[in-house]
Amino acid sequence: MLAQGGSKKVLLFLPPYSGKVLGPPLGLLSLAGALRQAGYTPVMIDGALDRDYMKRIAEHAADCLCFGVSLLTGPMIREAIAASRFFRSLRPDAPIIFGGWHPSLRSAETLREDFVDVVVRHQGEQTLVEILQRVEAGRDLDLVAGCWFKRDGRMRMNPDRPSTPLAQLPRPAYDLADFDVYQRSTGGRKLPYATSIGCPYACNYCTDMVFYNRRFNAYEAEHVVTEMAALAERFRLTDIALVDSNFLVDVHRAAAIAEGIARQPVRFHWSFQASTDLLCRLTDEQVELLAASGVNHIGFGTESASPELLERMNKSHQRIEDIAEAARKCARAGIRITLNLIFAYPGERECDRRETLRVMGGIAARYSNVTFSPNVFTPFPGIPIWPELIQRGVRQPQSLAEWADIDLGSNHLPWLRGPAFAQLRRGIAYFLLSNELGKAGLEAHSAFTRRLFSFLRQPLHWRLRHHFFALPWELWLSVAQQWLTMRRSLLTGQPLSRGLNGEA
Repeated sequence: MLAQGGSKKVLLFLPPYSGKVLGPPLGLLSLAGALRQAGYTPVMIDGALDRDYMKRIAEHAADCLCFGVSLLTGPMIREAIAASRFFRSLRPDAPIIFGGWHPSLRSAETLREDFVDVVVRHQGEQTLVEILQRVEAGRDLDLVAGCWFKRDGRMRMNPDRPSTPLAQLPRPAYDLADFDVYQRSTGGRKLPYATSIGCPYACNYCTDMVFYNRRFNAYEAEHVVTEMAALAERFRLTDIALVDSNFLVDVHRAAAIAEGIARQPVRFHWSFQASTDLLCRLTDEQVELLAASGVNHIGFGTESASPELLERMNKSHQRIEDIAEAARKCARAGIRITLNLIFAYPGERECDRRETLRVMGGIAARYSNVTFSPNVFTPFPGIPIWPELIQRGVRQPQSLAEWADIDLGSNHLPWLRGPAFAQLRRGIAYFLLSNELGKAGLEAHSAFTRRLFSFLRQPLHWRLRHHFFALPWELWLSVAQQWLTMRRSLLTGQPLSRGLNGEA
């Protein structure tokens, strides 16, 4: 299947995904930068932005060297399968290469598909270039570190490639992104940007620790400051959303980045996600410096306020008191925060859930900068807790297509069915409605308005205390429905959906 070709064009495809478009796909831009440095001509198709992507694929299929697909677990797998089969029908002689999170975590399963010729595992820039050099020369892929491939119908598994420091990789091809087109779609000139990859923590539900092996790989602060400022000026960016797994791993580096950006003449907003224990290592003045440099939102993976459940998650670094302290520090600096919550985690008891709602509700009652992103636990591929999940009756998908149903917010848990799931959804809806009314009260200018919002919250408090969610008349009121954004992006804090696998 790996045939020799004369073209230098490489077709890179990101299938459409659920949720709002954040900006140009950073993964494809990074691959494109490496390809261009090696003499290839990358052509990117962002399915999230270009809904006529099949036509674009057809336009470039005839003279491209290969078709590369970047993939996450979830519904985008369906579009990846359809696009790959379509490309194969047009170019049966050209290799189809899958990479990204899902193919790296489920490599053998992905490679079993008849339309997949090669899987690039983990960090893919150098691996993809070496693959294409072999394809051009008509040579097999033996000993190309970081890829698995098929030969004569049999799977060949090369050793993984050691991680390359970010500073040694080619610069992403940011200039290939049409920011005018993205602005028309998103309403702003936004860019996802990575100052680091990896996180040293080992949370049992997180794919990051498997993908990056808990290694923190980061640019130096000076590089980050210079490049972010240059990108903001060149492309007239309004927002830069850091996609780092945990930006504050090195708090001194983070403070230096904020200080450097604050000194730059170009102004832009930026946001990131981190853990609250690391934010609490910063002084109030350092958090204010973050705000002065343009930070307007931070997402925190708090997950639960039950110490017992956090222990089950292998998240002992998450202290309950740090959640409130992080909210206080950010409120003082004028930074919005979103707290992620995970419900129905294996072993969660009713008392754990109630404690989470109680503690988080108390934090939101004190600080109006707090919003929440509640989710049902999602069994993503490769996470360490899979053996326990199988014991508890969770069925692990056995093919690439089956993984398309595993999406953040969907429910695949046998212990959360029927009335139990409906009860959870309504409880979360009441929790969010109570907190939004409380926020409106905190921000109200008149004493009468504050008393009014306090009065409206009383029946919600009663419901949450007694866990009674029958006849949810409050949620039926159209005026109430506008408050209920169930999930928010930890990168930007913006709404991602209006329901948790359905309306409340």
